[in-house]
Amino acid sequence: MLVLGRGPGLAVAQEAALKLKETSGIQAEAFSGAEVRHGPMELIGAGYPLLVFAPRGPEQQGLLTLAAEMRARGARVLLAAPSGTVDADLPLAEAAHPLLDPIAAIQSFYVAAEALARSRGRHPDLPRYLSKVTETR
Repeated sequence: MLVLGRGPGLAVAQEAALKLKETSGIQAEAFSGAEVRHGPMELIGAGYPLLVFAPRGPEQQGLLTLAAEMRARGARVLLAAPSGTVDADLPLAEAAHPLLDPIAAIQSFYVAAEALARSRGRHPDLPRYLSKVTETR
């Protein structure tokens, strides 16, 4: 699965990809919406899973366009965008200021990540190979 974002939303995509691996055992890799057009797009065909984060801001329209293009290609697109956005599947909370939206966006995703993990028979707070204590030697 590819998880896409752009600008401040790229950090959200990276965190979401990490959490999908950690809590649900899903191989997910994050890319910029622009960067994906330089190679990883070759992977995307019919049925390929994509999670696209499109919070408010100047990057949003390009991500919405990309999501629509990938849907037209037959990809399984989950669009995470503010409520009221056409074709949004996962509504993202909005903060008082757009620059704070990435924080609200990842919080919105965590709820979905927990539900996904539990639906896959996993406990999202107890990943199999993750220890809360890191030992250095």
